[in-house]
Amino acid sequence: MSESKGRRNFLKSAAALGAAIPAGAATAQSKAPSHSDHGAHAAPKGAAQSRPYMFLSQAEVAFLDAAVSHLIPKDELGPGAKDAGVAYFIDQQLFGGYGSMAKKYTQGPWPEGTPQQGYQSPLTPAAVYRAGIRDTNAYCQKTYGKTFDALTRAQQDEVLKGLDGGKIELEQVRSQFFFNMLLNNTIEGFFADPVYGGNRDKAGWKLVGFPGVAAVYTPFIEKHNVPYKAQPVSIADITGKIAQVDEHGHAIHVMLDDDQAGV
Repeated sequence: MSESKGRRNFLKSAAALGAAIPAGAATAQSKAPSHSDHGAHAAPKGAAQSRPYMFLSQAEVAFLDAAVSHLIPKDELGPGAKDAGVAYFIDQQLFGGYGSMAKKYTQGPWPEGTPQQGYQSPLTPAAVYRAGIRDTNAYCQKTYGKTFDALTRAQQDEVLKGLDGGKIELEQVRSQFFFNMLLNNTIEGFFADPVYGGNRDKAGWKLVGFPGVAAVYTPFIEKHNVPYKAQPVSIADITGKIAQVDEHGHAIHVMLDDDQAGV
């Protein structure tokens, strides 16, 4: 299997897991961190978008941009996670209720749990990211003399594999725990509705052929084994009146031919 086909199959599998609507998706309603160097600020120079980050520092954004570009890389099939604004998506989630575990049980005890037992950590996701990025950068400085974002691609791959395999010890959080959270949030940000800050230009949806907001599919009921190829519609398209809706408020999908669908 070619690298491109492998990437597409991976992303289709990830989308099928329900990443199109992220479990932690929330508007930025929680208060910003009290640290003066982590307040709202513009995107780093050269970033593809200019919306202000509310939680992450510029150094943390640089780390995430470098990391997510490995987890879902850009290739001939389309943009990767960095270009799709995944770091901004993660920032918005960490600034909101997901980052503070606003709707989660936060009392102990915190023994090592099984995957079926859900979140088992005294740290909130916001604290996990802050500690994980800081400790990983400290490891990179000690090992390579540079922060993660300044390493070569090969070195960054080595570090990510070390985190994934638990071979790198971080001071405040288990490396695998941090890596798995980063990977899951990257997939969510790549496939979530663009209204949450990621999936810029609906890059993730276009890659796997997801049409976005549900429409009325009655005319297609009898069309068996026929691919449904439509121009994806987001929540923002509906609220911004960019996309057409019927008299019931359902999206009206614009159908694409094979060339437009990228087949």
